[in-house]
Amino acid sequence: MAVLMDPELVIRAQGGDEAAFAAITAASYGRLQQVAYRILRDRHLAEDATQQALVKIWRKLPTLRDPAKFEGWSYRFLVNACMAEARRGKRSLPELPFMREPIAPDEVNVVLDRDLLQRGFERLSVDQRAVIVLHHYLDLTLEDTAAALGIPVGTVNSRLGRAMAKLRLALHAEPPAYEPVPEEV
Repeated sequence: MAVLMDPELVIRAQGGDEAAFAAITAASYGRLQQVAYRILRDRHLAEDATQQALVKIWRKLPTLRDPAKFEGWSYRFLVNACMAEARRGKRSLPELPFMREPIAPDEVNVVLDRDLLQRGFERLSVDQRAVIVLHHYLDLTLEDTAAALGIPVGTVNSRLGRAMAKLRLALHAEPPAYEPVPEEV
């Protein structure tokens, strides 16, 4: 899932080239917003966090020492913006993806399982969600996850372990809100 940004484009943007930064923004906006959504579980908050992160990235870009490490460096600003949004406590109406399109009968259990997983994921702290998203969704190594979060690798291991244990506990403790649909024979 990791996408490498062209270091030459980053260098140009570091020098104040607005067109280069516009190209960086166009190339990374969707990815950053997806990561923010997976951390915050709210599209409106994810949009706000993504925009805040991009503003901070533009302001701090001249301080980036290694343009080849732009991706991990940008995640740090995104995660910090997600944490700020989560602290504000704003919530929008929950999104109901299953209301957008009809679901085939054999997909009902998949949707119900996804709902259970989402409810368990929402019980995690933003720090725990960030570690899971960066490591498992983006497939960042533990070292790259640590660099993106600005914490030691041992802390990443600890947060990841606690987050997965808490998620497992939440999934097993959560009584099913449904009866599984029997598969047709």
